[in-house]
Amino acid sequence: MSQQQLGRGPLRSDGEPPVPPGGASETARFVGWLGNLGCAAAGYAVFQFLFGVLPGSIGSEAAKYLIAGVSGVGTGVAAWLAAALVRARAAAAVPATRTAVVVARTEAGPLPRLFAAAYATLTEKVTVVDDPARGRLTGWSHSLGESGPSRPTSVGTAYGLHIMLDLGAPEGRLRTGDLVETLWRLRLPGGGWSARSQGAEARPEVTALVLGALARAGASGDRLAEEVARCTADFTHELDRVGRESTHVVTTVLRGLLRAAPDSAVLPVLREALADGAISDPRREHLRCWGYRLDRPYGLPSPLHTAQAVVALDRAARVLGEDEDEVVRAAREDGVRWLLACADAPHHRCQDLRNLREEVRRPRTDDPSRHEVLNVRHFTASWMIRALMTSGAREVAVQDGLEEAWRERLDGAAAAVWAGQTDGIWSWGRPDSSELRQPMWMTYQGLSALRAHAVWMYRPEE
Repeated sequence: MSQQQLGRGPLRSDGEPPVPPGGASETARFVGWLGNLGCAAAGYAVFQFLFGVLPGSIGSEAAKYLIAGVSGVGTGVAAWLAAALVRARAAAAVPATRTAVVVARTEAGPLPRLFAAAYATLTEKVTVVDDPARGRLTGWSHSLGESGPSRPTSVGTAYGLHIMLDLGAPEGRLRTGDLVETLWRLRLPGGGWSARSQGAEARPEVTALVLGALARAGASGDRLAEEVARCTADFTHELDRVGRESTHVVTTVLRGLLRAAPDSAVLPVLREALADGAISDPRREHLRCWGYRLDRPYGLPSPLHTAQAVVALDRAARVLGEDEDEVVRAAREDGVRWLLACADAPHHRCQDLRNLREEVRRPRTDDPSRHEVLNVRHFTASWMIRALMTSGAREVAVQDGLEEAWRERLDGAAAAVWAGQTDGIWSWGRPDSSELRQPMWMTYQGLSALRAHAVWMYRPEE
């Protein structure tokens, strides 16, 4: 996104300093006329003085006139040239002074308007349901565009809570406390949370998402610890092989637990597993990246999954507060270089920004012959922004002299994210399709990415 789109461009669209109406003032013209008259007066005074003091021995009267006249003319010309030089220097200094004078902007820029529109829509679409078993539920379903009445879900309400925390919940129409209580009430009887399509069995990626939102909102550490223990106990190769081999699931759990339980013993294990799942891509100088799986078959190199891995590993490097293993650091930095190696252009429409869909298929515990299917849609451009804006990505770009490539790809991803919204709400799929519309997770990811990009672009000294 350009600086002008975010309201950082010049306050005057033409870039010219303001000019007083009517051109130069009458006072300035009068002073100039006096200056010219003064030059003539100085020359005449010199003429008169010399003609009066020159001795008669010089010669004829004509010689005295000649000497006095030449001296007077020379004095007048010198005075005029000096005045012209002063005026020229003063004129040269005016533009520099005027360019610093700008017209104050009184209306909000495009980003505040977008945030305000998103907040208004979320306030309008929030659902309040009195459930006989769980009490009052306040939140959102999976999508804002669902037809008919809809109940709050764990996923929709968790992302809605994230949005409210990002926007700051400016007034009381939406209270984050109500959303927090709703998420606790939506917890499954055996603990944990699941998506609407996953039934009554808790899944680690949804549980970690909810726990991360609750931790951001200030939930009790002791209460969170109980759910973290249940989540990590079930997230093993023996109990959830599909999840432990999925890049999306592992990165989601890692990010959520880094918020909810930064001291958890499982975090270094997940970080190592994620780094070990990187693959080499011969099409991009054999740089390491990620596919949709962390074990064979890995799948094709994926910009989306590489961005997710870079975000999770960078956050782990900052939160864990320990020396990052050399292998993990090298994999993370290679992932950044792989993202910067995209040769497609223009970057706001490059192939690396294509949205993706994947399925997470798990055998059902009550009937292993049948599978539970979770359809996951990915907003790739928003993940690209988050990956390129990590502190590690910026360090790699500076070290490798890739600042220009980094900036081009970041601005291209931001432009793609901006283009996907209408009044602060993002939609999935084509207008003529029957796919899920306006998913809460997509709006959260779009708002979060643009907010982070705008904060990075802010330059008060400019």
